Amino acid sequence: MVQNILEVDHVSKSVQDADGVLTILHDINFQLQARESVAIVGASGSGKSTLLSILAGLDTPSEGTVRLRGQDMFALDEDGRAALRGAHLGFVFQSFQLLAHLTALENVMLPLELRGERDARAQARQMLERVGLGQRLSHYPRVLSGGEQQRVALARAFVQQPALLLADEPTGSLDYATGEQVMALMFELNRELGTTLVMVTHDQGIAARCERQLKISAGHLQDITMADLPA
Repeated sequence: MVQNILEVDHVSKSVQDADGVLTILHDINFQLQARESVAIVGASGSGKSTLLSILAGLDTPSEGTVRLRGQDMFALDEDGRAALRGAHLGFVFQSFQLLAHLTALENVMLPLELRGERDARAQARQMLERVGLGQRLSHYPRVLSGGEQQRVALARAFVQQPALLLADEPTGSLDYATGEQVMALMFELNRELGTTLVMVTHDQGIAARCERQLKISAGHLQDITMADLPA
């Protein structure tokens, strides 16, 4: 039996605002297996980013459970969730989130060093070469183009060989051509390393390249398996 990488059971999220209780997510349920690629889509304000934050254990649900590799994330304290993320999760952000005072190589080394990896430099160098930045190892983010910065971010995420990669609008800060190159690389790395990929995107072209779409509408989930759609 294949173990699910991620299990989301009856997750809801409500907050208090000036008008009373606002429910952002309503009874969300789905499971993800290894190597799946999934797009979270929906209108602005539909709850996509809130769901992604809950999947990462960065936000807590009002109700429900999220299990990453069988571990209930919210049965852990903040330090426990951070350790679970470090072991199994990778992140790619729209705004790259590189550390300005570190070189490309040092940015990619950082998560490995935090895990105590002894060959962090060699692994980081190899991954940067894989994303086409072998000549930019000593460059700081400020002298890299947007596309190069996002490739550094991809290298930093994938060098950990995470079970689950979460991406939040990974091409949102890039022009179309650069975004296409970055997405092609992301899907290539996803296939090579067997990572489960979940991304929030407004780009229907990118969403259509994923095996599934989780469509959020007013906090409700529609789970679409792309292979089941008519050609």
